[in-house]
Amino acid sequence: MRRLTRSLKIAQTFIRYRLDTFLEELPLPWYLRFLVLILPWRLFIKVEAPRAERLRLALESLGPVFIKFGQMLSTRRDLLPDDIANELKQLQDNVPPFDGQQAQRIIEKSLGAPVSELFSEFDTQPLASASVAQVHLAKLPDGAEAVVKVIRPGIAKTIRKDVALLFTLAHIIHALWREGRRLRPVEVVAEYEQTLLDELDLRKEAANGSQLRRNFEGSDVLYVPEVYWDLTRQNVIVMERIRGIPVANVDELVAQGTDMKKLAERGVEIFFTQVFRDSFFHADMHPGNIFVSRDNPQEPQYIAVDFGIIGSLTAEDQSYLARNFLAFFTRDYRQVAQLHIDSGWVPADTNVTAFETAIRSVCEPFFNKPLKDISFGQVLLGLFQTARRFNMEVQPQLVLLQKTLLNIEGLGRQLYPELDLWQTGKPFLENWMKERIGPKAAYATVKQQAPDWLDKMPQVPQLVFEALQSVKSQPLNELRNREAQKVKEATLRQRRVKSRVIAALLIVAGLWVGHETTRELIESISLMGWAFIGIGSYFAMRA
Repeated sequence: MRRLTRSLKIAQTFIRYRLDTFLEELPLPWYLRFLVLILPWRLFIKVEAPRAERLRLALESLGPVFIKFGQMLSTRRDLLPDDIANELKQLQDNVPPFDGQQAQRIIEKSLGAPVSELFSEFDTQPLASASVAQVHLAKLPDGAEAVVKVIRPGIAKTIRKDVALLFTLAHIIHALWREGRRLRPVEVVAEYEQTLLDELDLRKEAANGSQLRRNFEGSDVLYVPEVYWDLTRQNVIVMERIRGIPVANVDELVAQGTDMKKLAERGVEIFFTQVFRDSFFHADMHPGNIFVSRDNPQEPQYIAVDFGIIGSLTAEDQSYLARNFLAFFTRDYRQVAQLHIDSGWVPADTNVTAFETAIRSVCEPFFNKPLKDISFGQVLLGLFQTARRFNMEVQPQLVLLQKTLLNIEGLGRQLYPELDLWQTGKPFLENWMKERIGPKAAYATVKQQAPDWLDKMPQVPQLVFEALQSVKSQPLNELRNREAQKVKEATLRQRRVKSRVIAALLIVAGLWVGHETTRELIESISLMGWAFIGIGSYFAMRA
């Protein structure tokens, strides 16, 4: 019922803001285009506001999951028209706030003391408001300026409803679409769910901020504000106040004499440092979370806030990614293809030569342009389309990285249109590979792990014997039975999802037939409507 209610809310929002007008611009088949043109609400809901404003308002009304989607889109000016990108930019920090007095009550309840005792000053007027929380200015008793971040009341329930709906859609895609298994939609949604739920616990954000601050202690390229742990709880966090220019205010940055080229390049440097040096990267780097210090504009320093979403990679993923980037830089498409197979991102039986040829056909046209004109976003889209033919599976652990890299590129090109992402990142990756793979790295690894190896040497014969006994004692038919059971369970899940889809469609059809108009409900539902609803209910019970 929760999912059905949320689905109806989304449909209502889609109709209210006439988002069907966006479908008119898509290359749809003639019958779908005709279906869009005869949608009944087009007769009585007139389009007045610009399309970009309607899209922003729709995303705002649907809550944090959709707002974050809009935030991500706002940085992709190479994919969106200017009017939509400019309007969605307002989602960065202009989300409608909740009542400041209510925020004060949440703070007092969480910290167990009146605001007047906790702070020498507290402003109930929000400084900024985002999809999950909002921020208030305050002063600590010692006079230090601080910001207080408070989780929106009731937001957890809204997020869980949206995620439940996303899971339903993911299961439907997995069951009904032949590309579903390769895209791994259920795993991707699960990863996104964990990310969103982590944002609801500000203690995790505080821990992430403290770690990131340690990683860049004394750095002249990135500053991370201090967390005041004694004033931090699950739904409240107090941090050092920073003063900087929002990175999206390009005119103000230029006016103070900021070296825009160096600023854009340092953004790329920060990204590669976090991913490959630390394997701990800020994964929500939209413009609303990034500022630029007013000090020394010729050597610009970034200031990062909002550490609710942090990504990390395994050593294997780091290595494969670095190798892929470098192989791409040098146009070694054979290496790119082989790395995809070695990493397990495409099936092991993939024809390497055919895959190499396909990758070359996508990437080579980009290299006919100057490197500065190459859009990594366009390259990624082309590679994803090509990889579909070779059954490449979506890697959930890389989704955050892909999103962050696209954000960085979009932001960098906004700051300095001539940004050369490849030339900026290539030296860093080359040095990293030398440190990881060269003789020096091998010696350091042996030196570090030698004591552990020596400690475990006496256990090796016993471990080998136990492994052989385990293999011997597990008959082949038992393995086959397990595989057959897995196939049977997967088939059953697909049947259940299909039944639910049929049930939902029939119920919706019944309700549709049961309406005389889309403006008002009639007193009773027609006989045909009851028939559809009854059949749909039958399928729902069987599912």
